[in-house]
Amino acid sequence: MIRVLLVDDQPMVRAGLGLILRSQPDMQVVGECGDGDEVVAAVADHRPDVICMDVQMPGVSGVEATRRVRAAGGPPVCVLTTFGEEDVLWSAVDAGAAGFELKSATPENLIEAVRTVAAGGTWIDGTLLGPMLATFRKLTRPGSGGEDGRRVATLTERELEVLRLMARGSSNREIAEELFLAETTVKTHVSAVFSKLGARDRAAAIVMAYDAGIVQPRR
Repeated sequence: MIRVLLVDDQPMVRAGLGLILRSQPDMQVVGECGDGDEVVAAVADHRPDVICMDVQMPGVSGVEATRRVRAAGGPPVCVLTTFGEEDVLWSAVDAGAAGFELKSATPENLIEAVRTVAAGGTWIDGTLLGPMLATFRKLTRPGSGGEDGRRVATLTERELEVLRLMARGSSNREIAEELFLAETTVKTHVSAVFSKLGARDRAAAIVMAYDAGIVQPRR
């Protein structure tokens, strides 16, 4: 059973998200928050497996709440955004978010995003990828595509395989099964990918992989 914490300042939005997720036999909404300031305490109280986090809220934002949750060793976060909030997306990556989905997504996509993030994978809605890359290049290293390409070129063939599967949203366990490797071996490859790319987590590594052109957005 996937235990989900919903965080959004609008009760109607939380109700809609809850309705979608509760329709799944493997999902349980264990708590709700209307402000980012409540999230760390709610995680301690409800012990969710994944958090669905509105990225823009008055008071403590979803980005800051994500940063606090991850700093405290909390569960993975799937941030929910509306198109036009591109300026906050890279901030959410930097805060440690593992999933990025539009509030206007289909129920099927939302469910898949939650399952992927809860399993330890990373989910990036294809519609958001272009704005995320544009923001990434603007805020980190203007014209960084060439540099990302050079860093990616240092990866071994096995590390490239692992990175491509990470970009597909696969968890370490799923990558191990796909490549017939031990999960500990996959963790070693993932750490090597992070080190060679200069990425702090899966989401950042995946954005850099897209930036370098070695993987294509999901349709």
